[in-house]
Amino acid sequence: MATTESAEGKLREWFGGRLPAEWFDGPPRVVLDREEISVIGRLAEPDVAEGASEAERSEAVAGLVQRFREDTREQRVDIAREAEHRFARKVSWGVECGGEKVMFTTLSVPVMTRLRQPERRVLDTLVDAGVARSRSDALAWCVRLVGKNADEWLAELRDALLHVERARAAGPQV
Repeated sequence: MATTESAEGKLREWFGGRLPAEWFDGPPRVVLDREEISVIGRLAEPDVAEGASEAERSEAVAGLVQRFREDTREQRVDIAREAEHRFARKVSWGVECGGEKVMFTTLSVPVMTRLRQPERRVLDTLVDAGVARSRSDALAWCVRLVGKNADEWLAELRDALLHVERARAAGPQV
């Protein structure tokens, strides 16, 4: 898989051909990084009684998600094994329904970093304040916060990287 763009395209096509058509409302979203493939499908909204409260609607979504998870578990495991063998990455599953995203499985990967004292003090403050249980949790919290607040900028950066990957792929092979 030479580039992220072409790799994600291959994965979308493979999963699109491999997954049962009745599972999701439209094609699943496939997200790729160095270690993991996430397959996230949209479930049709559950039928709820007219005038149902937000809490009732939320419980209907939770029930539908849980039923899907249980009913498809064996097949998802088989498909994940095939994909893991074929693409040399772990597969995570999730769904979106009623404005909620629920991941059934995710990979937690250790990442090493070197931090100077000012950065370590930020992490320690988050731990001391009870925001995080450890420096590792604090760092993950910081990454999520940056991702949430910088979505537009990160999307532009990812788009620019796609252009760089295309240019590299079109150039001479060394």
